[in-house]
Parts: sequence; structure tokens; C-alpha cells
Amino acid sequence: MVLDELYLNISCTDSFINVYEQGSFMGIQMKESKKTNRPLVLVSVMLGMFLAAIEATIVATAMPSIAADLGGFSLYSWVFSAYLLTNAATVLIFGKLSDIFGRKPVFVTGIFFFLTGSTLSGFSSSMEMLIVCRFVQGVGAGALMPIATTIIGDIYSKEERAKIQGYLSSVWGISAVTGPLLGGLFVEALNWRYVFWMNIPLGILATLGILFFLHENIDKKEPSIDFLGSIWIMVTVTSLMFILVEGGVSISWNSTLMYCMIGAAAGGFLLFFIQEQRAADPMMPFEIWKYRIISFANLASLTAGMILIGVSSYLPAFVQGVMGYSPTVAGFTLTTMSIGWPLAAVAGGRLLLVIGYRFTSMLGCGSLIIGGVVFFMLSPEKGPVWAAAGSFFIGVGMGLTNTSFIVGIQNAVGWKTRGIATAANMFMRTVGSALGAALLGGLLNSQIQRYIVKNGLDDRVSVDTANNLLDPRQNMSLPEDVQKVLQEGLTTGLHAVYTGLLVLAVISLILVFFLPKKKQE
Repeated sequence: MVLDELYLNISCTDSFINVYEQGSFMGIQMKESKKTNRPLVLVSVMLGMFLAAIEATIVATAMPSIAADLGGFSLYSWVFSAYLLTNAATVLIFGKLSDIFGRKPVFVTGIFFFLTGSTLSGFSSSMEMLIVCRFVQGVGAGALMPIATTIIGDIYSKEERAKIQGYLSSVWGISAVTGPLLGGLFVEALNWRYVFWMNIPLGILATLGILFFLHENIDKKEPSIDFLGSIWIMVTVTSLMFILVEGGVSISWNSTLMYCMIGAAAGGFLLFFIQEQRAADPMMPFEIWKYRIISFANLASLTAGMILIGVSSYLPAFVQGVMGYSPTVAGFTLTTMSIGWPLAAVAGGRLLLVIGYRFTSMLGCGSLIIGGVVFFMLSPEKGPVWAAAGSFFIGVGMGLTNTSFIVGIQNAVGWKTRGIATAANMFMRTVGSALGAALLGGLLNSQIQRYIVKNGLDDRVSVDTANNLLDPRQNMSLPEDVQKVLQEGLTTGLHAVYTGLLVLAVISLILVFFLPKKKQE
């Protein structure tokens, strides 16, 4: 999963603990059992968080080697989009299920799906199989991310949370820094498959800890789950991703299939909107969007999610495929973003008290624009240090904007709707990451294809031949003219991706200008 969800999930704890301090939530009486072993439950939850957190960068670092081994470079972005799609579609449903059936069964179910997807991903023999397995893994992440922080909110008091939040933040910091390095080491010393298999022992330990040491007594109520809403949003997002990734590459823009997918996307969104208006407990309650802080912060989170996935997904491809460096070096360029994010998040919390969430958001978007400019100027000659600098500024921007958006949103609503408002922002950022992976992946594929056709090599190579650039041995086996054209095509395509990142950063800043100065607006 993606770094954009890390601090959103930690912030969700505040929403749920405030509710439980009132004694009930959604009509459910929660009574913490005296048998609950809080330290061991905390360790188990931290392990579960570590699984989801490290997934954000460790897979991105290994992807060039995965593509070189399995082929199917044109499906590169789908490895990320598949994971994000099912994550976005299930995160709100799992949150609702945990209110009905309790945290334990939902959390354990999430780990089961996550480990099943991880195990099968490691055995993948093709890019198509890997994508299917990532769909399964994303379902599990949809339960892990929100429920883990909710468990902490249930079992710890308000006075204890400051210390616990320090523990949780350390998990995200450690996983963010070690993820790229571990990904590079696994690829070079063992095999990319261990990137997925390393989740198995950690997931088993987390499951055992929750099963044996977390005890909850729940007065269950009749389920009221908006399954139709989830189905329609999946139809909409899936259709959009197919349009953005395959449009102009494997599916002609002027074709019956393309028109059908456009119709499916538009129809799915219309049915989703209608369903949310009539659902008893809608998956996405649109009334919260009447607050200007929520509407514009969510839109800015959408674009920020697209920026984040663009950096984490394609920076390793540039460092390895264009610059010719190792996976470990590629991991280093992502690590700087992982360092900048938590540092800026801590600083952002203090800035909020001094200059407010609006100006803190502006500073964050300014940092995103600086990072976008650095990537826009990125070239093979500038080296990995330049790439790492751009990654750092993106991390700083994400840390500042994420913190200010969450604080602004949670201050704008009461405790009865604070959890829903926070989850909606998480959902928008996740959807942004999914759409960003698709949009930027489609842009990269179309640019490479155009460059191949321009140089008259379309009868000899395809977009998938770019796989060879990511493996030094296969790269050397390519004819010199083909190697040159593919490398220039990949460079051109990735430059288009980074141009898109800069445009998205500017759009984010424009949206932030519309944030209200007063929280109630």
C-alpha cells in the first residue's frame, strides 16, 4: 500500500477514541474485557501495521526486477492499481463490519486475505497472475489499515494515547526507511519473490496475538452495509483505470470497447450517487461535503495521492532503466521521501498551532511543486542524488498537507461524524493513488509506443520490450539501435510522467487556496 495512508490511519485513532469515551458507537456497547493483554495486543497491531506500511515501498523497489523476470511491462502500473482498487473499495465496508461484528474477526480476516495474496504473489509466473494476487492482497489491506488504529483507540485511554502514538509512528518510520533497502537487498541477494513471502511470519504472529490476547464483548445489531455502493464505485474506478491505462495503447480511443468502458464509468458513478442518496448507512455520506474544508481537502488529497503513487511507482524504473543503477540505489532515492514525510508531519503539527491548517497546507503544496520541478528537470546525467532530492521534497509536502488536512477536517465536524469524515478523506486519497497509477501508467505506455513508432521499430519491438532495460543482462543482449530507442523512449515517457506530477502539484496548490480560514465553513 501506499505511504499516503500511513498518517491518515494514525489520525483515525482520535476519531474512534472520542466516540468510545462516550460509551457507545453506532449503537454498539463496547466493554473492554479484563483479560485483554494490552501490551501484547499493541505489539500484534504494530506488526499488522508494519505489513501494510512496508508494502508501500518494498514492492515499488522490486518492480523493475519483477517486470524483467515476468515480462508484461505494459501491465506495470496494474500491479499497483489492482492493490489500490480493492483497498479503496473495501476500506469503508470493513470499517462498518468491525462496528457490527467486532475488531478481532475483521482484523484476522484482513490478515488472512493479505497473507493469501502475498503467498500467491510470490509464486506468480506471469504479470497477469501477479495482478490477480495483488487484488487479493488489497482486500486484506482494506481491513488492516483502519481496524488496527481502531483497536488501539478501543483499548487505550485518552491520557495514554500520546505515548502509544509514539510507538505507532516509529513503526511507520522504520518501515518507510527499511522498505526500499530491504526490497533492494532481497532482489540482489535472494529473489524478488521474498519481498512478498517476508509477510508470512509477521502476519502469523500478528494473528496469534490478536486471537489470544484481544477480548471484546459486543452487543451486535442487525447489519446495515452499503454493498451496492461498494459495487458501483468498483465498477466506476475499474472502468476509469482501464480507460487511462489501455486507452490509445491496446484499446483504440475510437472503438466500441472504449465507448462501452466510458459508459460503464459514467453509469457506475451515477448509480453510486443514487445509491448513496437512498442508503440507510451510505458508504460515502455526501452531506459531509457541504463543509468547504472537507470538499477541497478531499479534492486536494485526490491529487496528492496521484503524485505519491507516481513517485513511488516510477522513480525506481528511471533510476534502474534510464540511469542504469542497482535496485539498492533505486531504493535509496525512495527512502529520502520516507524520511521527509514523518519529519514534516511532526513539524506540521506544531505549525498548525502557529499559522493554521490553511497556510500549513500551502507550505506543503509549495514543497510538492519544488519536488515536481526537480523531477521535471531530472535527466540521466543528474544521477540518483538529484532524484533523491526531488523525492525528499515530495515527502515533506505530503507530510505537511496530510497533517493539516486531517486536523482541519476533524475540527470542522462533531464527534458523531468525525470518523466518517476522516475515512472519506482516506478513501479519496486511496482512489487518487489508484487513478494516478492508471493515468500515469497509461501516459508512460503511450509515450513509449509513440517513440517506437516514430523510429520505425514497431515491427520489431513493443512496449513490453522495455522490460529488458530493467535487467542488465537482458539489456546487453539487445541490438544497439533497439537499446538506444527503448532507453530514449523510456526517458521520454518518464519525463511525461514527471511533467504530469508537476501539473498535479500546481492543481493541489490551487485547491488549497479555496480552503476556508474558519473551520466551520
